[in-house]
Amino acid sequence: MTEDQEAELDEQADDVAEEEAESESPDTDAEDGLQQGDFVEIEYTAYTVEGEQLVDTTDPEVAEEEGVDDQGQEFKPRTIVLGEGHIFEGVEAAITGSEAGDSGTVTISAEEAFGEYDPDNVETVSAEKIDEDDRYPGANVQVDGQQGYISTIVGGRARVDFNHPLAGEDVEYEYEVVDEVDDREQQAAGLFEMYLGMEPELWIETDEVEEEVPVEPDDDADEDDEPAEPEFETEVVEKETLYLEATPQMTMNQQWMMGKQQIGQQIIDQIGVDRVIVQEIIDGMGMGGLGGMMGGMGGMGGGDIEEALEDADVDADEIVEELEGAEE
Repeated sequence: MTEDQEAELDEQADDVAEEEAESESPDTDAEDGLQQGDFVEIEYTAYTVEGEQLVDTTDPEVAEEEGVDDQGQEFKPRTIVLGEGHIFEGVEAAITGSEAGDSGTVTISAEEAFGEYDPDNVETVSAEKIDEDDRYPGANVQVDGQQGYISTIVGGRARVDFNHPLAGEDVEYEYEVVDEVDDREQQAAGLFEMYLGMEPELWIETDEVEEEVPVEPDDDADEDDEPAEPEFETEVVEKETLYLEATPQMTMNQQWMMGKQQIGQQIIDQIGVDRVIVQEIIDGMGMGGLGGMMGGMGGMGGGDIEEALEDADVDADEIVEELEGAEE
C-alpha cells in the first residue's frame, strides 16, 4: 500500500469518527429555551378566525372591551406547565424553545381546538326533558347526560345542539411569554389559580412526622416456620408539606368540592411535595358562646338549673325521688 493510499484511509477513518461523535453528542440547540415540564407565565388573547369572537384572554382591557369583565374572573397572566395540556397543543409547541419576552401568533385548527362541527350531534328531544326555565333558544341544557344548547324550540319539541358552541371554528392565539416560574410556591399558586379560578394563601414547610414503617424479617428464621405477622415500628421522617388556607370562598368552590383529591394529587406530582394539608380557620366574631340544648341551659351552674326547673314548673324533689326509686 502506498503512502497516498494510507493517508486516504486515515482521512476516511477520521471522517467516520467525527460523524459518530456528532451523532452521539446531544443536540444542544434542541434543548435551548423552555421545555416540557417547565412552569411558564404567559399572557394571551384568542379569537375565532372568521367571526372574531373572543375565546379567552388574560388581558383585563380586552375583557372590558368585550364586556366579560363582570364574570367574577380575574384577568391576569396565567401559569401553565408545558406538556400537561393546560393550553392547546399548538400553543405549547409554539412556546417550547422560546424564552421570556418572546411573543407570537399561532392558529389552531378547528379539529385541534373545539372539534369539527358534526350535524349528527343535533337532536330533536321532548321539551319535557328540559327544565321550564331553560326552554328558550340559546339556553345551555343537559339532556340524558349530554351538555348542549337549544337552537330552536317549538311547542313540545326542542332542537338541541350537542356540538361545542365553537365547534368548526379555527382559533388564533396572540401570546407573550412573561417569565419562567422557578419559585415552587408561585408554581403552586399558579396551578390553583388555573384549576379553581382563585389564588389561595399557601406556603411550603418541611415537617418531622412519625410514620409506621415495616420491619425487615429476621433472616435467621426457619424456612419451615409459618410466615410471621408483619411488624411495624415508628420512625421519624421528614415530609415536605404544602399548607393551604381554606377560605369560605375556596370551600364553596365547585371545582374544589368535586375534585379536591385529584387537584391535590396534581399539585403533589407537579410541585414535588410529599403531601398537601388544607387548614380551615374559624375566627371569633365576639358573639359569645352558643347555648346548650333545652332552651340554652347547657353549661349552667347548679343554681341556674334549679331556677330553670322552677320556671318550667318542675319539682326537683320529685325528680330525685323517682330516680332513687328506679335504682331500687
